[in-house]
Amino acid sequence: MTKSSAAIHPADPHSAAQAIPWHSLELSAVLARVDVDPGRGLSDAQARKQQERFGKNELKAKQGRSRLWMFLIQFKNPLLYILLIAGVVKAFMGSWIEAGVITGVAVLNALIAFAQESKAESAIKALASSVTTEAMVRRNGEMQKLPSSELVPGDLVLLASGDKVPADIRLVTSRSLQVNESGLTGESVAVEKDADANELDPDVPLGDRINMAYAGSFITFGQAEGVVVETGQSTETGRISTLMDESSALTTPLTRKFERFSNLLLRVILGIAIFTFIVGLAWGNTPFDMFQAAVALAVSAIPEGLPAVVTITLAIGVSRMAERHAIVRNLPAVETLGSATIICSDKTGTLTENEMTVQALYAGDHRYQLVGDGYAPKGALLDAEDEPMDITQLPVPVRDCLLAGVLCNDSELAHENKIWSIVGDPTEGALLVSGRKVGLDRAQLAETHPRLDSIPFESEYQYMATLNQMPNSAGGVIWMKGSVESLLKRSNSILDSQGRAHPINKERLQQQADRMASKGLRVLAFAQKSKASTTIDHDDLASGLVFLGLQGMIDPPRSEAIQSIRAFHSAGVDVKMITGDHKVTAEAIADRMNLSQQETTTAFSGQELSDLDKNDFVHAALEGSVFARVVPEQKLRLVQALQSRGHIVAMTGDGVNDAPALKQADIGIAMGITGTEVAKEAADMVLTDDNFASIEAAVEEGRNVFQNLMKALAFLLPVNGGLAASVFLSVMLGRGQSLPIQPLQVLWINMIISITMTIPIAFEPKPYDLMERPPRSPQQPLLSRPLLVRIALISTLNLIFIFGVFAWIRDSSGDLALARTMAIQTLVTGLVIYLFSLSQFWASLVARLRGRQVALGNVSRIGFGIFAAFLLQVMFSQWRVMNLLFETTPMTANQWLTCFGLATPMLLVALLANRWPVNWVPPQRTVSGAG
Repeated sequence: MTKSSAAIHPADPHSAAQAIPWHSLELSAVLARVDVDPGRGLSDAQARKQQERFGKNELKAKQGRSRLWMFLIQFKNPLLYILLIAGVVKAFMGSWIEAGVITGVAVLNALIAFAQESKAESAIKALASSVTTEAMVRRNGEMQKLPSSELVPGDLVLLASGDKVPADIRLVTSRSLQVNESGLTGESVAVEKDADANELDPDVPLGDRINMAYAGSFITFGQAEGVVVETGQSTETGRISTLMDESSALTTPLTRKFERFSNLLLRVILGIAIFTFIVGLAWGNTPFDMFQAAVALAVSAIPEGLPAVVTITLAIGVSRMAERHAIVRNLPAVETLGSATIICSDKTGTLTENEMTVQALYAGDHRYQLVGDGYAPKGALLDAEDEPMDITQLPVPVRDCLLAGVLCNDSELAHENKIWSIVGDPTEGALLVSGRKVGLDRAQLAETHPRLDSIPFESEYQYMATLNQMPNSAGGVIWMKGSVESLLKRSNSILDSQGRAHPINKERLQQQADRMASKGLRVLAFAQKSKASTTIDHDDLASGLVFLGLQGMIDPPRSEAIQSIRAFHSAGVDVKMITGDHKVTAEAIADRMNLSQQETTTAFSGQELSDLDKNDFVHAALEGSVFARVVPEQKLRLVQALQSRGHIVAMTGDGVNDAPALKQADIGIAMGITGTEVAKEAADMVLTDDNFASIEAAVEEGRNVFQNLMKALAFLLPVNGGLAASVFLSVMLGRGQSLPIQPLQVLWINMIISITMTIPIAFEPKPYDLMERPPRSPQQPLLSRPLLVRIALISTLNLIFIFGVFAWIRDSSGDLALARTMAIQTLVTGLVIYLFSLSQFWASLVARLRGRQVALGNVSRIGFGIFAAFLLQVMFSQWRVMNLLFETTPMTANQWLTCFGLATPMLLVALLANRWPVNWVPPQRTVSGAG
């Protein structure tokens, strides 16, 4: 009995509770469990039975929300609850106009939020792929092409270069098979597979299970036949999808803070309204009048325009982010990035180019450097003095080392629509590019050095060889590439810088290879041997090789990502690399990018993390900058560990293995080009260019969105504070029957005037020092103490405008309508002055006066808002329809000038208020436990 068969008998192979370690079984045991003849495959009857038992080979689609539910959920706001209740009560009292306006305000807020969320949903759906995978399957002894959804456990599938693996497959036969599993493991280099590997350790990581091919991965080289062992939700991809569904979906910092603020405001408003009602009755007023006063106070205190302003501000942030290659799936996520204290980034394709590039070469006892990143053949080979070399200047061993990489190669370098790409294996593609940088073109060499024979790469031998005819010669030359160990043991000589053969020093060459590997480079060795015949076999390569040199390659970091990391450090945001790649490679990339803010990079492997207890794991999550060779569960735990210490975590990823962590993070960021649909579904934001630098742009936009939201609060709340205080003061003084402002007039100010002047704040440009400030503490409340002081100061002045002007005009003229109209016009004029003091133009002007060379910014939006507000206020008092609806009266020119004059104190008070900044950040730069 094998070591694994005792542990798995006889379970349903698709039981989540008893997942079978197929890689640890002998092949005969696998075939017996799925009951298939490897020569004929399943019969149609067996396939139908399996389909009935296990269902289709597809992931269960997550059911989307209906349009109606998306609309109704927008009413989940305590402030809107008060409006809706007030509207219903007003309707019962017969005040249909007021009831309709109050209810209409609530519905308008919901419609704005619904429209923006629907727009974001449509944008993300446009990224979805509609490609259906097909597979070559052996059934009834014949090969046939079937949709991947029809595969069942026991099906025999043929895999070839370029195929997408349609299910989890145990390999039966393989030839030079290489599989790209980056979607599951994050490792950029294709994995060599071997069907003959039996009984692997059950605990071996997924990336090292060389006898398996997993759903969603791609065949980059070779071919194989395998038996399907898991389909649908039972595949590794499906298991991760299930793990993602089980992880908690978090609310954003903004929604949490607004919810707390709204609930607190709701309780305060209801308490004051009830108190006002009781005091008014004690003064001898009728219950009807006091209910009117209570409703007026509630409507005055509620910032009805706030939900709309928040939604519009976030929507503008969404639009700006889209222009900078980031599509946001839900509006609050716009601000969340601005709150981020830590960004956990995948390596491959995000921090790096996802294009293998040769960067070092050793030949003829000399080291050389190759410059230029990616697959574009731009760059050069530099000598020891950093001077570029062309084909005519190359020493013989250098030329032959590069030539071997181009000739002993089965991939192609493609150029289409100004984009360079590789058809075939990325490692071979890197060799083609390094050759092109010195003028070695594969197409030309195919004519001058035609291939006569070849031996493809096999994991058993660890090399590939080609026999090529040499120009103007009757003989041929064998060109080889492979692992350093494989070629060293077959070589007995090496070329010096003059092209002369000398006895080989294998120890020295191994040291050079180790030196490259320590820098995170993947090292390949190259050799040659003359051969007179037109065929070759393994016996020809057993000995007598001439060692040519070494080429070291790596997936290089993006230059713009390095700049972005520097900007994040300046902004007080830590960046951590979480990858499925090897630890040495990840550390090398991190060092090149200066990822850590410490002197040395602290790195942990997945195995090291698995040995830690809970407290040590949290400490490692805080202290580490690199986490390599981690599995999906560990990525999820890392995010949770950071969140447990109060951090706001942004997580990037593209593979299925990233999805659980993407969903758990405060904001998940998926890649739009290389990202899987599972990752996009789990994410809050999708990068359309897969570029880490776009995250920096999004963080900048997120911070600016929050700053503009704080400006909106600093503008709106004093309006409500002044309005509510005037109603409250009237009742307390026994004047509840003649309030200084009516409920509909309050709604006019809150919804029309306030929004007209607040929306331009959403378009405010970012401050010149935005990314030089530390992140806000996640524990900081929405309204800081300086902001509360500012709100109280401006609210007091607004109270004076309303109550003072109303009392003066009422006592001097006896005209209630005129008193209310002039009080409102004075208030609005004062608000215009205060709005200008909040603008970025004003802040930039002050900075210039202090000697800083900064742009003044665009004031056209603010100017348009002010113009619109004045135009509406003229209609409010001068148009008869508005007079009838809002109980106002026309004003004379002298009365208008009086209102302007009475509002001028706002200029001095606004200057004084700037001592209490809107976006105050507490001194402490880090949250508890920060590393």
